[in-house]
Amino acid sequence: MLAKILSTLLPVFLITGCGTLYGRFRTPDIRGLNTLNMELFVPMLVFAVLADREAPLQQYAALAIAAVVIVLGSGLLLWPLARFLRLDIRTFLPPMMFNNTGNMGIPLLVLAFGEEALPAAIVLFIVEMLLHFSVGLYMLNPFTPLWRVLRMPIVFASLAGLGVNLGGIPLPDWLLEAMNMLGGVAIPLMLFALGVRMLEIDFSDWKIGVVGAVACPASGLILAWPLIVLFDLQGIQAASLWIFAALPPAVLNYLLAEQYRQEPQKVASLVLIGNLGSLIVMPIVLALVFANSVGIAP
Repeated sequence: MLAKILSTLLPVFLITGCGTLYGRFRTPDIRGLNTLNMELFVPMLVFAVLADREAPLQQYAALAIAAVVIVLGSGLLLWPLARFLRLDIRTFLPPMMFNNTGNMGIPLLVLAFGEEALPAAIVLFIVEMLLHFSVGLYMLNPFTPLWRVLRMPIVFASLAGLGVNLGGIPLPDWLLEAMNMLGGVAIPLMLFALGVRMLEIDFSDWKIGVVGAVACPASGLILAWPLIVLFDLQGIQAASLWIFAALPPAVLNYLLAEQYRQEPQKVASLVLIGNLGSLIVMPIVLALVFANSVGIAP
């Protein structure tokens, strides 16, 4: 089991480490890379996976609903903690709710369970992104127009991919292959960008960061177990939900906090110390998932 955990985590940490090392000696335009990734490579990956007629997307409805409950439920579960610690709700709760499904979740699931886990990973990613750019933006500013969500390339790619899949529309192999090649850039680029962001860790607000590093995965895991039982999730879907529930805060939380001037330094501590904490959390979660996922393998 140790070898399986290492084979899953080491590529993640090595690519992330390359980003940190490169960022230490160079000053890459990480925002430009992230924009390119989110507007081209990730939408291509999402469309290619969703448009694949061999992926029975109807079977992922329960997983998507469970992901929605985990995201929104984490906010409700941790709201009393934020009040008790006298933290600004808009500062503390979004990083606890919206996790690192893109930069860490998709690579972890693919490395752990192979390409068979990619549809589940994409479904979880879409759920998290749509909620982040709707509920998350509303939390930061109730007057934010929701039409912004409709302008996201990921939303267009998701709707188009679902239409192709559910409509049984055949696409030429050469087109899907080109999209798969472009989408293949997304996962390593997500990890590389995460590594560069790790250089921005600010320990001035380390206390709130440590609280978040514990509260974020804990709240998700507390909600995951009854949801897996309720929806009778099995195999890769159950394993995917466990990993999704334990993921640290998404880097996007910091970018949005900076944009809306919502205590970005505190949010940076929550995000980046939370991601550092995943070095401890994720091996434990993966060990438990592998121990209870006999027969699920790449």
